[in-house]
Amino acid sequence: MTGPMRLGFHAPESVEELAYLVGEAMDTRTALEVMGRGTKRELGRPVRSGAVVSTESLVGVSLYEPTELVLVVKAGTPLGKIEELLAENDQVLPFEPVDLGPILGYGPGQATIGGAIATNLSGSRRILSGSARDHVLGVTAVNGRGEIIKSGGRVKKNVTGYDIARALAGSWGTLAVMTEIALKVLPAQAETRTVLCFGLPDATGVEAMCLAHGTPFEVSGTLHIHADLAKRFTDEGISGAGTSVTAIRIENLPASARYRANRLRHMLQAYGPGLELETGRSRLFWNEVRTLRMFQKSSNPLWRISTAPSKAAKLVASIARKIEVKPVYDWSGGLVWLETPPLTDAGAVEIRRTLAEFGGHGTLIRADEESRSLIDVFQPLDPPLAALSARLKQAFDPNGVLNPGRMYQGL
Repeated sequence: MTGPMRLGFHAPESVEELAYLVGEAMDTRTALEVMGRGTKRELGRPVRSGAVVSTESLVGVSLYEPTELVLVVKAGTPLGKIEELLAENDQVLPFEPVDLGPILGYGPGQATIGGAIATNLSGSRRILSGSARDHVLGVTAVNGRGEIIKSGGRVKKNVTGYDIARALAGSWGTLAVMTEIALKVLPAQAETRTVLCFGLPDATGVEAMCLAHGTPFEVSGTLHIHADLAKRFTDEGISGAGTSVTAIRIENLPASARYRANRLRHMLQAYGPGLELETGRSRLFWNEVRTLRMFQKSSNPLWRISTAPSKAAKLVASIARKIEVKPVYDWSGGLVWLETPPLTDAGAVEIRRTLAEFGGHGTLIRADEESRSLIDVFQPLDPPLAALSARLKQAFDPNGVLNPGRMYQGL
């Protein structure tokens, strides 16, 4: 190929067309910004690219076998369309993907399945069902050489020594552009009950969630919400409480879910369980959690912090001594969503210092472009992980044309 690559926006309609575009970018050393429908475009470090390549035209279901619990879908297919199809057969995506679109200025359900897997952002059900990458059966993708690679089924071209599907999940489009994804799906739960406790301090709320998570009742969601953020939910029992809210979800067949919710309330008597949401109210609440409703009416910086549940409340308290924060604890405290004031560094210095003390890692989910350009959006890598990331980048995208610098400078 000769001459410069045509700049601008590209939305190839086939994997072959995408492979040609990426190959041309490699030959001409043209950096490509990779995206689906753009709902996460303002997340991560700004990409300095010569052209944009989108999977938005790669849409549709290639294979769906409800009895086999298998779905094969093109990467640009919106999550909303996939969930509508699954709902017709009383099935769901097991990892309950977080929808960041509404906090970044987009409507719900517009994010693509490719973006969901590329970011590996799993929802509250992760504590029971696992993460997004755990449900990927295979992928077809185009690497930075413009080669079509595939895992799961017959291999067109593999990258020796790597589990392609697991490598691409969480890579944010820096290794390859996924074009088709095979997923395991699960039956939807017939009944959902949510036990609520009110007014618990953060440490006590985390304690109650961990206790519930450790029971044999198959808890599928645990959340502790700061009082100011609880006001932003639709359910008046939550928004009107005027206190922090601790929510614990139980799902299954109706008789089983109700029995286990009652047993759970008995076990949580010391924490004063004050309300139990039935299925309709529960599903509304957890859908609002999934779309991060509690952060939608703000433009303040938002962090996603993973840490040990036993350290979560102390970690947040340590940060709160220096800057004002509003936390939500998910995964029994293993995941903390943290809203900070609109500081120049989005609170990065204090958050990184505290993470170094307590352990864990943090990702800046929402901030203006200037802040994202100046600070580490993703957790800085220890030398061994940095070396591994560099080897992966070299194996998949040796010329660095795919989303250069999106996660880390120089990668």
